[in-house]
Amino acid sequence: MYRYFDQLSSRIAAPVIGESSRNSKVWPCRCGQSLFFRNSQCLACSAALGYHPRLSRVSSLQPGAQTDTWLLDAAPAAGVFRRCANLDSPAACNWLLPANDRDALCMACSLNRTIPDLSLAENHERWCKVETAKRRLIAQLVSLGLQVIPKTVDEDTGLAFDFIGVNLEGKPPTTGHANGLITLDINEADDAHRERVRVQMHEPYRTLLGHFRHEVGHYYWDRLIAGRDWLEAFRGLFGDERASYAEALEQHYQQGAPLDWQQFYVSAYATMHPWEDWAETWAHYLHMMDAVDTALGFGMSAREMDFDYQPFPSSTLYDPQHPGAEAFLSFVNAWIELAGMLNELSRSMGQPDFYPFVLPPAVITKLHFIHLVIQREGGRADEVLQDL
Repeated sequence: MYRYFDQLSSRIAAPVIGESSRNSKVWPCRCGQSLFFRNSQCLACSAALGYHPRLSRVSSLQPGAQTDTWLLDAAPAAGVFRRCANLDSPAACNWLLPANDRDALCMACSLNRTIPDLSLAENHERWCKVETAKRRLIAQLVSLGLQVIPKTVDEDTGLAFDFIGVNLEGKPPTTGHANGLITLDINEADDAHRERVRVQMHEPYRTLLGHFRHEVGHYYWDRLIAGRDWLEAFRGLFGDERASYAEALEQHYQQGAPLDWQQFYVSAYATMHPWEDWAETWAHYLHMMDAVDTALGFGMSAREMDFDYQPFPSSTLYDPQHPGAEAFLSFVNAWIELAGMLNELSRSMGQPDFYPFVLPPAVITKLHFIHLVIQREGGRADEVLQDL
């Protein structure tokens, strides 16, 4: 029995101990200890750590020639860096920025327009949770090659975040997006509050990262679809966004989703308006890409899973003749099998499904469309698919 578990442990640890792959979400410290996305100090040797967004990796650090400057053990020639000024704040940011940058904040923290009221003790932990989710979002956007521009650089087309609580009248803010500003009710970082709202809204899934991925989908619709040559194709798939949003919202909350929504949409909320269909599908695309990328980084392969599952055919894709169509189809089918395995693992612990959604062919078509939009804009989305 002990020998069996020793062998199993060795197989699980092998991807961590071995050389990191391009997809890796775990990296070696200079002492050999495994490092993860959130780490700022090695638990084994106490080395300072930092996340480099352009290299998409955490590295142990060596002191530079100047005070409070650092060199990456993983890439000594990459330059000289400083650690984000929010490292020692409740945000606990472990990101790096160039040593000659005039800003004290990293690219992720520089997106904040409003942070929570830290005079409230409970907001310290909540801000940490919010920033952890936001950094994961920004890291993924950068890895896909998408531009992340703060509003402090470009007010018209930039991105910013407000993390706020109730106003002076006691009214909570509404989570949403408007002209590049993403607002989040800081109470969403309270697990009990978020679960209560999830049940009230009849949602199968509600997380901080899910909020961010959905709202940033609205932001990139403005950047990548509105007024661009993708617009007519978008309308053919998602519907005409010129339909009244206010009327659509009222109808959705009065009548609910159509009875057959599961044949055409990724969620009931996606049926409300073409903008919400895009944002919901965009969020699921980011969920899938990050989860599969992480699984590959840990050495997991969907090819070794044995499910009684009929894979999607190429005719399901938005453009079956596209050069990367086969790779995307492999990715989608891998995701279905990976989600199935993870759902069973969750059930074995008495937990809700890891991925409580069913993807119909119509959604696969929309996901492929979003992939092509991102690939053309950033040029790096196909890289995630290469190891499948």
